[in-house]
Amino acid sequence: MIEPLDPAVAERFHELLLQHSREPDMVARLGIEQQLWREFGAERAVLVMDMSGFSELCERHGIVHYLSMVKRMQVTAEPIIGKYHGALVKFEADNCYATFPDVDGALRAALELNAAFHAANEATPDELDIRVSCGIDYGQILVLHGRDFYGHAVNRACKLGEDVAVAGEILITAEAAAKLDHPHNGATRVQLGVSGIRIEAWSVKVP
Repeated sequence: MIEPLDPAVAERFHELLLQHSREPDMVARLGIEQQLWREFGAERAVLVMDMSGFSELCERHGIVHYLSMVKRMQVTAEPIIGKYHGALVKFEADNCYATFPDVDGALRAALELNAAFHAANEATPDELDIRVSCGIDYGQILVLHGRDFYGHAVNRACKLGEDVAVAGEILITAEAAAKLDHPHNGATRVQLGVSGIRIEAWSVKVP
């Protein structure tokens, strides 16, 4: 379960951001930035999961069909994320956003999520099938659990999971993959162009 964010914590975060944006002195701005990282910074693996083909499904079957499948995705995803010591940051539309202490946990969760949906799809008609794509990165991020998270690793995981990966694919940045204790044997190296930026990644295809 996503723990509710203490309003005072959120207020503190946004107060520091506003101070930074209004501070004319560069040294003072740097001090505020360092304070933000001290209070809200974390080094984490980021997992972003996207349900594939759902704009078309919503168009074809309607909003109730779409929302019911999103709900089933959420109910399935939350315990799997927790099983691998992940922290669920938020659900947003048909996306799931989570952090993990290490990349191994994020990858294991992504693999089990795909396996869980694949098993469920065997028992449902095609229009109720759920297939997902995932992006994983690792780095220093700012975290407001239950609300949002920010940083280069978040941006790249979002791009990989939402925009680049296809259904049944897990894309892991090379930087994240280098931190795996147990590399996935079926991974293949790929070079990706995302928003004008070249990203070296590893692709894991699942059934």
